[in-house]
Amino acid sequence: MQDDREEIEIYTDGACIRNPGPGGWGAVLRYGSHVEELYGSEPDETTNNRMELTAPIQALNTLLRPSVVRIYTDSTYVKNGITSWLARWKRNGWRTSARQPVKNVDLWQQLDDATAAHEVHWHWVKGHSGHPVNDRADQLAARGAQEASRKCRTRPLRSVS
Repeated sequence: MQDDREEIEIYTDGACIRNPGPGGWGAVLRYGSHVEELYGSEPDETTNNRMELTAPIQALNTLLRPSVVRIYTDSTYVKNGITSWLARWKRNGWRTSARQPVKNVDLWQQLDDATAAHEVHWHWVKGHSGHPVNDRADQLAARGAQEASRKCRTRPLRSVS
């Protein structure tokens, strides 16, 4: 049987101005000769790990049909979580082996859902190592974080009496 699913490469990254602080995520999707760039921001207090998780969720959610997807991340947290820890967390009711609640469970559940329709292969790439597509995802995440930071600065200050 012929597999007609598209093959897509996704490079993802997350960034925070402070950790926690305003953050951003970026993704570069490549399929055939097409390239699509995505980024977004979280102006409220967030963490780098949350932004690292948000990037592949957002990228996968843009796909219109089941695909073979190769996701490249420079986050060992994301790579190890999705490939090694997730199944155990689910079996344990979203608890770690130390019986503690899984951090960022909302995003891990979203990522689990986002991967369900696809054949996803996860790859770790060293960050800031001169890989042009990974570096572009990093730039997009930084842009999102900068925009989030500007949104934070423009909020009215509460007066303290």
